[in-house]
Amino acid sequence: MKKKINVACELLMYLTLLAQMLYVIVGNVAHEILGIVFFVSMVVHLFIKKYWFKAIFKNMNKKPASRKFADTITVLLLIAACILMISSMGVSRTLFPWFKFLMEPLFHRYLATAVLTLSIIHGGMHFYFKAKSKKKAVILISVLAILGIAIGLVLVPYLNRHLRKVDIIMDEKISGEKVEMTGEKPLVVYFTRLGNTDFEDDVDAVSGASFMKSGDTLIGNTELLAYMVRDAIGSEIVPITLTGEKYPSSYTETVSVGGRELREDARPGIEDIDISGYSEIILIYPIWWGTVPMPVASFLEGNDFSGKTIYLIATQGSAGFGSSTSFVKEKAKGANVIEVMSIYCDDIPDSRADIVEWLKSIE
Repeated sequence: MKKKINVACELLMYLTLLAQMLYVIVGNVAHEILGIVFFVSMVVHLFIKKYWFKAIFKNMNKKPASRKFADTITVLLLIAACILMISSMGVSRTLFPWFKFLMEPLFHRYLATAVLTLSIIHGGMHFYFKAKSKKKAVILISVLAILGIAIGLVLVPYLNRHLRKVDIIMDEKISGEKVEMTGEKPLVVYFTRLGNTDFEDDVDAVSGASFMKSGDTLIGNTELLAYMVRDAIGSEIVPITLTGEKYPSSYTETVSVGGRELREDARPGIEDIDISGYSEIILIYPIWWGTVPMPVASFLEGNDFSGKTIYLIATQGSAGFGSSTSFVKEKAKGANVIEVMSIYCDDIPDSRADIVEWLKSIE
């Protein structure tokens, strides 16, 4: 019976781990539930195999190299799986939203890739010990391990980009509960690729990767958030708009240009934004290379923020606020800079309720 349960646990671990890698298909809630199933199966598997803990350090000098390698892989897999469990709670947006450690989705994906690859090698070593042709077994294990790496580093990003849901009904997403503000309404300033990019005629929301689509209309991610704030409190919203060369249509090329601007500490030319009549600014921006895009830096250095409060809302696919908060504090001298929320890209269309709750706290 123990053997059957152990085989079932091993099979369940492989299946749930693979299903979790297909996050964009199964959805966030199922992804988190599958994660719990994976770790429960792992605990049961370890309990059944508890004798291994005693045997691993026994007669180390007498073990053949293949057995030492298998034990090393098992130890690495156990360590990686334990860190993955903590990371899973850190990136959880449904079951463990209160857990604030290791909140790095990109690190989580790399770690999951490592666990999948180590699991493949771990399982493959059982086959190796029974195989008649050790050379063929090594080749098979190597091919499957490379496939595991490819799934995590190539297939998953591809699916996340090309199967990501980008179609929304804009009015439904931005309209809702109103917040009556007794004092001065803050100015909303946002930066988005939309309006700052030389898009090709056939560009769509998927290839753009920084915006969504409502009917035939493209909407920038941060632009949508700005509209949510405006609908809730009636604030004026102002985009940060480039006056010179715009970003390329290709998302990948834009990433490269953004990285070069950061390295060169560039300050792209932007249209003037008058903030003199406001004591509070809501700044909405995407995380580029772990910080604000350089046009946002141009806005920060081109205005006097002395005595003003800047509320930060960042959109991201992996990095939380990154180093953007410290960057804003450095460039907007004299301002009181407050982190509001860092919104994961998939959650942007459904963020209005969270924004409203925050707005209520400052009304």
